Amino acid sequence: MSSNQKWDASLYDGKHSFVANYGNDLVELLNPKSGEKILDLGCGTGDLTQKIAESGAEVVGIDASEAMVLRAQQKYSSISFSVMDATALAFETAFDAVFSNAVLHWVLEKERVLESIYQVLKPGGRMVVEFGGKDNCSQINQRIIENIEARGYTYQFPWYFPSIGEYAQLLERVGFEVSYAIHYDRFTKLEGEEGMRNWIAMFSSNFFKTVEANDQQVIINKTIEQLRDSLYVDKSWYVDYKRIRVVAIKR
Repeated sequence: MSSNQKWDASLYDGKHSFVANYGNDLVELLNPKSGEKILDLGCGTGDLTQKIAESGAEVVGIDASEAMVLRAQQKYSSISFSVMDATALAFETAFDAVFSNAVLHWVLEKERVLESIYQVLKPGGRMVVEFGGKDNCSQINQRIIENIEARGYTYQFPWYFPSIGEYAQLLERVGFEVSYAIHYDRFTKLEGEEGMRNWIAMFSSNFFKTVEANDQQVIINKTIEQLRDSLYVDKSWYVDYKRIRVVAIKR
């Protein structure tokens, strides 16, 4: 959301639809009701926003990526989508709920985004979110980092992956009451023989900001080969996701 990650909406929809598919049961946890006003924070290309709208709720989708918002508007023209920074939410009316799937690990200003969410919720409103938790994608990240450093480059870790304890304390400091929290493994299958390469291109480009183009390909090729023994299973690539899922109430 406030991340400067560049997003390819076509690659996202074409090869990484699992992001939205795995969010379907998070919508069930949200349990949207007709007449509720709900914000989908980090809506991507709008698939889960549409699912929330099917409940009869009045839903608004926001994303920091213009490409994602444009695709969402093309797909679901009856829903309001706009480009907005998650750390600076600005709305005239408050929401009954804020929903967010696979987004908050991109926002390194972790307390600021929670304060922003808190401000746009009604008293008693709920925040229902899932994102990368502690040790998320650790095998992939470790190999990328080792290979970047081996070629003499520096990097900045691009994500925030908290434990339940760490995140609960942060939520309570902002003013939320945590009503539900879980950290779990989700070994996730990717699409096609190029699944890992596509995943790195889609989600890990921030690692390579200081790396020259030729060296990027060398590093990526080496990383993929190193991961083959552990993350290539029965002719399919997998990602070693670890997720944190939280429901918190504004008090």
